[in-house]
Amino acid sequence: MRPFFDNITEEVVQAIRTQIPEYARPTDDTYLQVVHRGVQDALQGFLERMAKPDTDCEPVKATYQRIGRGEADEGRSLDSFQCALRLGARVTWRRINALVDAELLPRNVLAAFGEALFLHLDEMAAATTAGYTEARLHAAGELQQRRTRLIDLLTADPPASAEAISDLARTAQWSVPRRLAVVAIGHGARGAAARPILPPGFLARFDVQPAVLVVPDPEGPGRARAVSGALRGLRAAMGPAVALQEGARSLRWAAEALDLARRGVLADTEMVRCQDHLATLLLFRDEALVEAMTNRHLRPLDGIRPPQRERLAETLLSWLECGHNASEVAHRLAVHPQTVRYRMRQLDELFGDQLHDSGVQFEMQLALRALNLRRAAQSRGEPSGTHHRGSPKASERASKPLRS
Repeated sequence: MRPFFDNITEEVVQAIRTQIPEYARPTDDTYLQVVHRGVQDALQGFLERMAKPDTDCEPVKATYQRIGRGEADEGRSLDSFQCALRLGARVTWRRINALVDAELLPRNVLAAFGEALFLHLDEMAAATTAGYTEARLHAAGELQQRRTRLIDLLTADPPASAEAISDLARTAQWSVPRRLAVVAIGHGARGAAARPILPPGFLARFDVQPAVLVVPDPEGPGRARAVSGALRGLRAAMGPAVALQEGARSLRWAAEALDLARRGVLADTEMVRCQDHLATLLLFRDEALVEAMTNRHLRPLDGIRPPQRERLAETLLSWLECGHNASEVAHRLAVHPQTVRYRMRQLDELFGDQLHDSGVQFEMQLALRALNLRRAAQSRGEPSGTHHRGSPKASERASKPLRS
């Protein structure tokens, strides 16, 4: 068969070039040489297999693994290459049959030839697929490593330079947005961490706790819906939209909001948006400071027994929020205005001149708001033993009349 294989090689190359558009590059001599060498190696390896069935096929497999890696590196699928393999096999089979019909080859070679041809074809396809898969996995791993590093740069404190972010974003194949927001992701309803399917352009890390999601252009059309849809079933908090180099701030707020949602201070919806809870985030940024403010301005209430103490605290907060309007307070609390006036006389006796100092009133209102949020968290079943940095544990707060 050897004398005929140069012509068969040319015929196979011509068929591939004319029938498979991906390989039709008439002006690229280097590429044509690669195709020609690939066909020649395949046919020569096939002849070696027929002449010596125990021939080591590893060199041929290695060649086709390299071809598979090359296809992956050029960003193509294997569809065109698989088509080229099948086309080459058909052309070769047809040409050998023509040689047998012309009595240039004995007919008894056909059976052995056909069996060896299909076995060789399968092994070439398998070797190519193996090389292709290896290259794709390697590329995906490198890309993910770059994206992980990019998340670290975007959330670095102090911030990384814009040039460093842009350079890494280019190698990570990520389009740099004007603004971004960072989402902190906790566990799902059943307590199990999950890896959601994310829209293109989002960056995520699930090897940290809480998991981190970077959302480009978070204020763009459909972005909020895309984030909520991707994270459905997970507890998450979305930080504010910030400039490219301020991701650390967005992440910090998101992590704090996620913790407050876990504790029950914020309503435990699937997605908490920091921009909707700025006052609460400010209050709980340093709970030790709030404790000090509470001890200083609300201590007179400690001598009152519950539930009267809670009624007075509720009335005082409403009075401060309603601009000292007793009728409005009565409407809010669903009590008679005379009841409000009676309670305010009690409060006036307890606090004296402090109750009419605007600076004290402001700090009282902050302390009372924090007290209400904690009380609401406990009524929703705050996990035992959990507390924010700088705050007493739940058991310690329970021992203090106002901070139970």
